[in-house]
Amino acid sequence: MKRRQVLKNLGLGAGYVIAAPAVFNILQSCKSEPKNDWEPVFMNAANGYALSQVLDVILPKTDTPGASELNIAQFIDSYMDEVAGDKQREEFKAGANAFALSFKENFDKELEDGDAEDFEQAVAKYLGADEETRNGYLKRISETQDPEAPEADFDAHAGSYAYLNAVRDLGIWAWKNSEAVGENVLWYDPIPGAYLGCISTEEAGGGKTMSL
Repeated sequence: MKRRQVLKNLGLGAGYVIAAPAVFNILQSCKSEPKNDWEPVFMNAANGYALSQVLDVILPKTDTPGASELNIAQFIDSYMDEVAGDKQREEFKAGANAFALSFKENFDKELEDGDAEDFEQAVAKYLGADEETRNGYLKRISETQDPEAPEADFDAHAGSYAYLNAVRDLGIWAWKNSEAVGENVLWYDPIPGAYLGCISTEEAGGGKTMSL
């Protein structure tokens, strides 16, 4: 599959995670202490480092656990290695490589030389872009996929926008479905009772999302 195609797929629909037993098994295996010496198995070392840094920007540690504390990067890497189909794997890897190219252009650095501030700026540039810019990225992805315009140039910035959206979706899904967040942050009731259609917010978990 050409990278134009995989980047378009990545940007227009990141339907990666399926709530299957294999996925939750990976989440369980990633709940140990944070690993500072983590080595990715699916991604290369530079892209794995960047993934960790990006997730720390999207899901920082506050009064709730952050991405590093929950090993979210390790989960995503393992999910891609063990669960994702060939098409999903290729899409994700193409997006990671697009981000590496745009990072080099934006900061004149390789990924492994980037610091927390660099990655914060990169996330803000793409995920914090205004509507006109976002639409431009999506239009560019569509143009590079057009079979009637095969000469259209690959756009690493549009690819980075698509990739970071996919990372955000995967990261938030993993965060919400981790044991630590499910039991200690969300509304957790291991033995839910009868359905009550008219109760106060306080009785309904204080307005928190219910953990499944």
